[in-house]
Amino acid sequence: MKGKCDRKRGVGRALLLCLVVGVGSSALRAEPVLPKHITPEAQAAINKGLKYLGRTQGRDGAWRNQGKYGRYPIAMTSLAGLALLMDGNTTTQGRYAPSIDRTTKYLLDSTTPTGLITRGQEDSRPMYGHGFSMLYLSQLLGMSEDAERDQQIKRMLSRGIELTARAQSRLGGWIYQPTSGGDEGSVTITQVQALRSCRNAGLSVSRDVIDDAMGYLELSMNSDGGIAYRANNKGPSRPAITAAAVCCWFNAGEYENPLAQRALTFAKENIGVNSSSGGHWSYAHLYLAQAIYLDGGADWDTYFPSLRDRLIQTQSEDGSWPDAGVGPVYGTSIALIILQLPYNQLPIMQR
Repeated sequence: MKGKCDRKRGVGRALLLCLVVGVGSSALRAEPVLPKHITPEAQAAINKGLKYLGRTQGRDGAWRNQGKYGRYPIAMTSLAGLALLMDGNTTTQGRYAPSIDRTTKYLLDSTTPTGLITRGQEDSRPMYGHGFSMLYLSQLLGMSEDAERDQQIKRMLSRGIELTARAQSRLGGWIYQPTSGGDEGSVTITQVQALRSCRNAGLSVSRDVIDDAMGYLELSMNSDGGIAYRANNKGPSRPAITAAAVCCWFNAGEYENPLAQRALTFAKENIGVNSSSGGHWSYAHLYLAQAIYLDGGADWDTYFPSLRDRLIQTQSEDGSWPDAGVGPVYGTSIALIILQLPYNQLPIMQR
């Protein structure tokens, strides 16, 4: 008898479970089938990293760490939450369901009258956290199995979308604070991916806002195909920001867009698994991994195993991954997001 495979979400690890009938036996046994390039060692590293996040979450639902770039409790909590969602957890099902529930409550409690999702003075550069929290909540939407909670999330996201629209600059980008007076690439990309995710979840997002934001990325492109830090004051191309910009085009389904393909080529040529990536290694590979995975080409079969093996080798004994700039919660969350991409769990990161 042939085994039947069914993709399960939210019950323990989101694996493909195959029910295999033993020869000469009427008993069924469940065997986990790992996705391509996920080795037993990689799965063990994932499990160890998830345990680290589970035990380091605060009672209020937040993750906090202090790095040289400041404190980002909303961003850290959202990124850690995304890593746990990719394990197949929801607010009610899965081995980390209580963590997801606390994460969600913390973020919902962090909305302000303006629509900005922040913890005030505790948050450095709050537009990062605003964008990442909208990404997390919009990916969670519909998975909570609680109609009242879903409505609460929708109301919060609608207000957050309005805040993002008001904070957009004349050129179409965003800056660290919710003001329309400036812009730069990394914050802009965070907002664009969040808005795409919200729109895909069925929320209303102005087409003009997204078009202007994509126009900002085009304005930021240099002749080498890379994306500069700012559109109106171009400096050298930034590989990490370039990889992130590619994800914005791909999230919109623009896989064949010549700008996206030029940017992807630049990113692949300038971001190495064993290079420093200009001091932003985690950020660079968070987005390059998504871009190469979404592109669906043969490069994934070379790039991911190399990146996977480096992550396995650099994991700390406590299950975390270091990041000199932002801290271990950030490094661990990004490592887990990367390693779990082959499970194809989150809509925004699905092929």
